[in-house]
Amino acid sequence: MGSRTGWLPVAILLLAASALSPRVAAAAAAAGEAEHAVQQHSERISGSAGDVLEDNPVGKLKVFIYDLPRKYNKKMVTKDPRCLNHMFAAEIFMHRFLLSSAVRTLNPKEADWFYTPVYTTCDLTNAGLPLPFKSPRVMRSAIQYISNKWPFWNRTDGADHFFVVPHDFAACFHYQEEKAIERGILPLLRRATLVQTFGQENHVCLKEGSIIIPPYAPPQKMQAHLISPDTPRSIFVYFRGLFYDTGNDPEGGYYARGARASLWENFKSNPLFDISTDHPATYYEDMQRAVFCLCPLGWAPWSPRLVEAVVFGCIPVIIADDIVLPFADAIPWEEIGVFVEEKDVPKLDTILTSMPIDDILRKQRLLANPSMKQAMLFPQPAQPRDAFHQILNGLARKLPHPEGTYLQPGDQHLNWTAGPVGDLKPW
Repeated sequence: MGSRTGWLPVAILLLAASALSPRVAAAAAAAGEAEHAVQQHSERISGSAGDVLEDNPVGKLKVFIYDLPRKYNKKMVTKDPRCLNHMFAAEIFMHRFLLSSAVRTLNPKEADWFYTPVYTTCDLTNAGLPLPFKSPRVMRSAIQYISNKWPFWNRTDGADHFFVVPHDFAACFHYQEEKAIERGILPLLRRATLVQTFGQENHVCLKEGSIIIPPYAPPQKMQAHLISPDTPRSIFVYFRGLFYDTGNDPEGGYYARGARASLWENFKSNPLFDISTDHPATYYEDMQRAVFCLCPLGWAPWSPRLVEAVVFGCIPVIIADDIVLPFADAIPWEEIGVFVEEKDVPKLDTILTSMPIDDILRKQRLLANPSMKQAMLFPQPAQPRDAFHQILNGLARKLPHPEGTYLQPGDQHLNWTAGPVGDLKPW
């Protein structure tokens, strides 16, 4: 890791500078005594990305919502309301949003997109995690239902349908990468558009054309923990979470591909790194006091920390090789975050302390942009430019549907008996 004495002054300077951002000093020091008058300041994203982020999808698409039996959605939430608060809850709130959205149509003949409101992450274990063997069965059952009751699935094999699949590895339906890769995407979804939290380049669980979204983080809860923007950012690097998962990875090295273990071994005693497995009641407040918030991969490359960091103006340090981030055509992740390769975790101290202060301040000004924060949230009720609207923007940009969407007589793209034998069991 090297000696820390050389870069401690740099870190102190960064902390001092960050206390002024997103505030800007308006008065200079006199006779060695500084008095700071600060004002709120943010920076709009330049170019087309800013236009996309603030786009309004209403009038650009129409969505038909299938009316499924309650057992596929609402009954699950009644049975286990924990679904409303976990990081997979986007599938629930997207359904609620669309029911009252201006893009909804009750006439399927005029629809651009068809939406199947099935909750695949709401059948939970005692620990509150989705049962992986149940999820594909629920999805298969829902698709069989709509294909038997309506003609629209069968005319395209789902090519004009979208599904929200917020699992760790999306429609591969498993939380462990090795098993997710072995399973692959549920074959019946091969032509559909997937709206998912998982994104990693060149991965079998990310098919071309998918829309990557942020995980769910409770907006009201975060709002309740906001502190004064004048609060100095006195923590240099912040992280709370697991470094080892001994229950699921007893030998170590598989969980987070060893990146979290490397964080702990290299920086557990570093005075600039506030990292721990503890999850204090002041967790949200602490993020608002930090300059950098670590967002390492876990079992999957994504986590709610990314959302929390953006909302709280803490520069996200993304440690997840080849990750594909939410709404990448609208949010300039390279400009607001810091990307560190997993193999470079031992050099993280040098990477962060060597960043120019001007770069730090600009990232903080961009993070202060309300549109940036709004795009990462699923608020109730919905608000302009929030994550719901960014999803609709993504769907609208896929229109018109390409040639080949509608099947010709004799065409058959899907094999209804393909996939693991366990998936074929009735649900």
